[in-house]
Amino acid sequence: MNIYALTELVALRTSWRVAGLKVVLTNGVFDLIHVGHVQYLTAARALGDRLIVAINSDESTRQLKGPLRPIVPATERATIVAALRCVDAVTIFHERTAETVVGALAPDLYVKGGDYGQGTTFDATRLPEARVVQALGGEVRILPFHEGHATTRLIERIVERYRE
Repeated sequence: MNIYALTELVALRTSWRVAGLKVVLTNGVFDLIHVGHVQYLTAARALGDRLIVAINSDESTRQLKGPLRPIVPATERATIVAALRCVDAVTIFHERTAETVVGALAPDLYVKGGDYGQGTTFDATRLPEARVVQALGGEVRILPFHEGHATTRLIERIVERYRE
């Protein structure tokens, strides 16, 4: 399985750099994987030679999303994301933001979804990882957001249908 501790992933990233491969990094909760996630990760992978996905731990997810999340534990979320053909490596991080992961991996390209901005324009207050990427010489890109495909919306639909 392509799930790594950050220290292992740093070594793998180094080998990819030596081989001249363009590495794309993204991060998120990825709770209840849906078509929006798959479209986003596929688009991110198309921007480089390797895609690394950093997944929020259960505790950092609760800090971001509240006490009822995640629905799916981090190890299971990581296993699901790692099984996607477009994903080359996955790691789980415990901090509220992925700044440490970004700093350790120094991606060529850091990608986030359209709720953080558009194109190369992003909300720096909501995306502290961006300054780390740029300080390391990498690029930040915001991919289009696919309306109607959000985990919160999926949870609401499930609750509505199974309320009784």
